[in-house]
Amino acid sequence: MEPALIGTRLASAAIGPLLKKLLVAEGPGAGLVPKDAEVRLSGLVSFRGEKRALTEKDVRGLAATLVERSRRGDGEPPFPADETGAVTDALAAHLLALGDLDMDDVQAVRLGHRDLARRLRAAAPAPDGLSTDSVLYLETLTEWACLHILEFFTRRSTFVARSLVEQTRAQAELLAKTDELIRRTPRAETRDAEFERRYLAHLAKKHGRLTIYGVDLHHSPDEWPLDMAYLSLEATGGEGPPETSGRQREQPSVRADLALARHERVLLRGLAGSGKTTLIQWLAVSAAETGGRDRPEGPAEAGGRPEDMAYLRGRIPFVLPLRALTRHGERLPSPDRFLPAAGCPLTPPDGWADRVLAAGRGLVLVDGIDEIPEAERGRARDWLRDLLGAYEGNRWLVTSRPTAVRDDWLAPDGFTELTLAPMARAEVTTFVRRWHRAAGPDAAVYEQPLLDSLRTAEHVAQLATNPLMCGLICALHRDRRGFLPRGRKALYEAALSMLLSRRDRERDMGAPTGLALDEAPQIQLIQRLAYWLTLNGRTQMDRDRASSIVTGAVPAVLEASAHPPEKVFTHLLHRSGLLREPTADTVEFVHRTFQDYLAAKALVDHWDIGVLVRHATDDQWEDVIRMAVGHARPRECAEILGELLKAADATENRRTRLRLTLLAATALDHATELPPAVREEVVRRTSEVIPPRTPEEARELAAVGPLVLELLGAPEELTDEEAYTSVITATHVMADAALPYLARFVRHPSLAVRSQLVWAWPRFDMERYAEEVVARLAPDQLFHTVTNDEQVGVLAALGLRPECLDIRYGVTEHGLRLLRPLLPHVRRLDLRNSGAAVLEHVADFELPDVTDVYLRVESDQPPFESLARAFPGLRELHLYGDDLPSSYDHSVLEPFRELHTVNIYSIQGSWPPLPGW
Repeated sequence: MEPALIGTRLASAAIGPLLKKLLVAEGPGAGLVPKDAEVRLSGLVSFRGEKRALTEKDVRGLAATLVERSRRGDGEPPFPADETGAVTDALAAHLLALGDLDMDDVQAVRLGHRDLARRLRAAAPAPDGLSTDSVLYLETLTEWACLHILEFFTRRSTFVARSLVEQTRAQAELLAKTDELIRRTPRAETRDAEFERRYLAHLAKKHGRLTIYGVDLHHSPDEWPLDMAYLSLEATGGEGPPETSGRQREQPSVRADLALARHERVLLRGLAGSGKTTLIQWLAVSAAETGGRDRPEGPAEAGGRPEDMAYLRGRIPFVLPLRALTRHGERLPSPDRFLPAAGCPLTPPDGWADRVLAAGRGLVLVDGIDEIPEAERGRARDWLRDLLGAYEGNRWLVTSRPTAVRDDWLAPDGFTELTLAPMARAEVTTFVRRWHRAAGPDAAVYEQPLLDSLRTAEHVAQLATNPLMCGLICALHRDRRGFLPRGRKALYEAALSMLLSRRDRERDMGAPTGLALDEAPQIQLIQRLAYWLTLNGRTQMDRDRASSIVTGAVPAVLEASAHPPEKVFTHLLHRSGLLREPTADTVEFVHRTFQDYLAAKALVDHWDIGVLVRHATDDQWEDVIRMAVGHARPRECAEILGELLKAADATENRRTRLRLTLLAATALDHATELPPAVREEVVRRTSEVIPPRTPEEARELAAVGPLVLELLGAPEELTDEEAYTSVITATHVMADAALPYLARFVRHPSLAVRSQLVWAWPRFDMERYAEEVVARLAPDQLFHTVTNDEQVGVLAALGLRPECLDIRYGVTEHGLRLLRPLLPHVRRLDLRNSGAAVLEHVADFELPDVTDVYLRVESDQPPFESLARAFPGLRELHLYGDDLPSSYDHSVLEPFRELHTVNIYSIQGSWPPLPGW
């Protein structure tokens, strides 16, 4: 029987007097005198005490009446008829237990009828042998009886007075406890608050400047303000919340510095020089400058918008470079050791870090999983898991090179895995302009010629894929008066020459250390440090060890042997431009790329091919092996590549075989000369892993370069999934040679394939890609994504009128004005990646034909008013956010006359459409 039906039958006028017999008649007094007989439930029931009005037999008769009356009526009996006696006995036992509870009437009312019924069932003997229907019936009937009993309690004249007395006593007790808490709790100006101000100021100063390679020549400063130097990049990958029906499959993309606004835990992968450490600096400084004061705005082109970084307000950053934390194989630090382990000179109050993390205020930035030996990474993950288990509510970012740890390495711990995307054409242009502005007026004359070269010279554009390479290209272009070396090896050689031989000379510094060394002896000595670091899986070493390695090698280097060894080491450390001291007792290369390059040179010089091959599956050695091919002579190149292919043949693991094959293929681009037969064999072996099986394999395959385009299959030869992964590969090659191949997929029936073509637009020449690919795309259900004003202008110039539009953060107010003529044609609008400011602008346009809107909300209150004003014809609303509740009062949706579906996706999970909509 349904509980509601039982309640209806028990709510008749006859039931009240029946249950009232269980209670004694009301006596005088207001309950002010604490006498048990007047307060405890045992004194309020009529079947206890010396003057009891009911016997246990009477209570059983009352229970029998209740059971009988609740069974009356049409419909199926609530329980088997042969169990009536047992149910009656059990109900009587529950009612008799009322006299055994140690509480008064006020406490019982505060408890509520369901919990009171639960207490009665616990105090009475458990019924034995009842069917499931009988047990459910008994539970429901007991709850309804308790509801009537509590109603009688509240009608007693003594109840209100006693409730007020209890309330007054509770308030007095609460006030006393509050006063004591205030007395024991320090005021707002605590040691913690004072320390945090000092600590945040220290972080802002320490991480607020950045080296831009090459601008330290002439009379320019060595470092530049982070606001001027930082370039916000995109991160891709990770699984977003489930999509609604009809929404295209998406490869989520987000500004890297906003990833932690969307995800609590992020594992960020990126190639050497892609900007991982710079991003950590940016996050630390942004949190520091929003922590106690408003963050000053940088230049118009600089990194992010201040309001976008406001999600870090109140966060306390902990910057933890693993290379420094594990230099001597130490145990990774507990929170109380975070600051000293990371080289912070400030001493926090005892337990401060624990209090910050326990309150969920931390921003934990773990840099460089790839920079510790592979054998230590499991220990690092265990350390991280212990921290995650102990502290909730914090934000966590872990960085790594792409292949250092396997896919889903941290997925079981709730981490979203993202990958820093290569710099798109627009980002490269922004970087070049900012670099020349930072370099001073003398560099301005070289800015436009370099931009022209990046557009017309494919070999230059292929190198400009990350901030490090872009900085080197800018520096060398100016240093060589507008001429650039061809190829990656030549670029590194020219950069080393610039840093080792010309740095002090260009700055008119003479010999500040008292000695002058040519480029060759410096390289011979420094590459020994690179060799030791790489062989030991490190990126940082003790200063004493570095000094020992150099001083031990000085006698064998003729030009250096004429000087005191310690003086030579000091010169290399302070004047080479390749080494730095992160702390007083440690040494590292200014960038990992230089370490890899020089380690490769040392290995080839000593012809340690066995060492190379033994480490071929070690991610820390991938760049070293590629560069070794570049340093090697033709016969040596053939031997290295042949050994890599043999190693691939020897393994049964597909992932390992794929990595080794692609390592050989990507090394081809570094070889200056190679027998044709070897090249053909590498190409043939690469074709065997095509088409790629997963998006991850597709991106790895793209690293081979334009060569892979000739191996990818034609649209008609591929399944939808193969077409999707093949297009991913081609869009990540980012050379104009990819355009003819991509253009063959513009009418492909798969929405995922056409979506990938749209998302790749910023990676290529804006106008050419738009004409050859975007303008020809089949529009069915396809969202056109615009990430900047230039894309908007090209879209408008082509006369395209997409029905589905995705507006991203990079579109400014100017871009929105350009979009206005296109918006009346839009039916589905995605604003998940554009912020509340864009919605406010769009709301002024009034778009009655928009039927579907996808919106990310940063608070628990969506802007329903703006949505109703902007989209009066809205039918489907899809809300995404960390703090969204599962439902809203329907009154907020009344302005939407056409709305029939509201889907809510939260970080805690997805919710079904709101009932009735």
